[in-house]
Amino acid sequence: MNAHSDRRNALSLDGLNFFLADVRDGLGPYLAIYLLAVHHWEPASIGLVMTLAGIAALLTQTPAGALIDRTHRKRGVIIVAALLVTASCLLLPFITSFTLVAMTQALSAVAASVFAPAIAAISLGITGPRAFTRRTGRNETFNHAGNAVAALLAGGFAYLFGPVAVFYLMALMALASVIAISFISPHAIDHDVARGFDPEGPSHDINPSGLSVLLHNRPLLVFAICCGLFHLANAAMLPLVSQKLSLVNLQMATPLTSACIVAAQLVMVPVALLVGWKADVWGRKPLLLAGFLILPLRAVLYLLSDDPYWLVAVQLLDGVGAGVFGALFPVVVKDLTQGTGRFNVSLGALSTVFGLGAALSNGLAGIVVQQAGYDAAFLTLAGIAAAAFALLLLAMPETLNRLRAAPRHTMDEAEALT
Repeated sequence: MNAHSDRRNALSLDGLNFFLADVRDGLGPYLAIYLLAVHHWEPASIGLVMTLAGIAALLTQTPAGALIDRTHRKRGVIIVAALLVTASCLLLPFITSFTLVAMTQALSAVAASVFAPAIAAISLGITGPRAFTRRTGRNETFNHAGNAVAALLAGGFAYLFGPVAVFYLMALMALASVIAISFISPHAIDHDVARGFDPEGPSHDINPSGLSVLLHNRPLLVFAICCGLFHLANAAMLPLVSQKLSLVNLQMATPLTSACIVAAQLVMVPVALLVGWKADVWGRKPLLLAGFLILPLRAVLYLLSDDPYWLVAVQLLDGVGAGVFGALFPVVVKDLTQGTGRFNVSLGALSTVFGLGAALSNGLAGIVVQQAGYDAAFLTLAGIAAAAFALLLLAMPETLNRLRAAPRHTMDEAEALT
């Protein structure tokens, strides 16, 4: 592979992560606003649609990882998934029934479940394990930049043209991701390396099974529990902050919440870049511990004041914790599954675990708020976050030393690819 091809592949991965950023996360609150404001749906119906989509995504994470492990058409899988998301977005303005809306959102969630493992696999297959950490940091950098830009554009277009504009924006970003992936050379992807085989070891077929890997790989199981606890503590924090902002100043709650999201994404950009550059030097565990420690600290800081600007300022710490976690999650899974050929199915299985934690987080926080108030909810989340930090500190080994010695590319090639 020449330098021009290396550069083209690297820039194409940049574009893919940028344009898929908002597509991967789904319509979320934008769909809720649209259904409430335009079609006057009951909140219970809106919540049920979003819950069904979330369940569909959870159920397909592990199979999606297994598919990416098996297939040599990873680019094609991303293209098909992006087109399905585009179709579901473009259909929404023309349908109103609960069944059809639920079906489009479930389909979109299922399609989007392939994006994370496919991007990780393509990145690993192009760069090899030696350059994967830096490439993953760069992936997350462009992902967070894409999220920030998409949030700003969504807010502006929704203000000018109404909530429906968000659907067309997401469809355009999905189509742009199709163009980006088409510029990645299919010959640049080593599909054996992409599924976690040793770069210079013997290649042979393995029946992918995330459950088998989790049951027999103790560090991976510990990391899965840490991830689940992290998201159980983290997912409800922004919604709780939004509710407190509404109680303090209803008129400013929405713009301040938007400011929280955009600012946190912008903080994640340099954090992800730093992790990509330094995780191979400093190790994974010190950076992970720093990211996990931010979470209980954040929860406790929310107790100190109800001032809106204080709450927004504390929420910026989410950019540090989530930025570290997002950049290191696929790297640690790669370390722990190197040589097994089960990288992507393990990635999908762990994504299911932390997705379940995130799904349960808001329900748990809501119950505590109703029974004991917001301070108790933040303290509960802080306790869960502290437990995740303690488990990571005491039971999780450093995974950097598990990286096999044989690089797929020379260091000069690795620099070019990242």
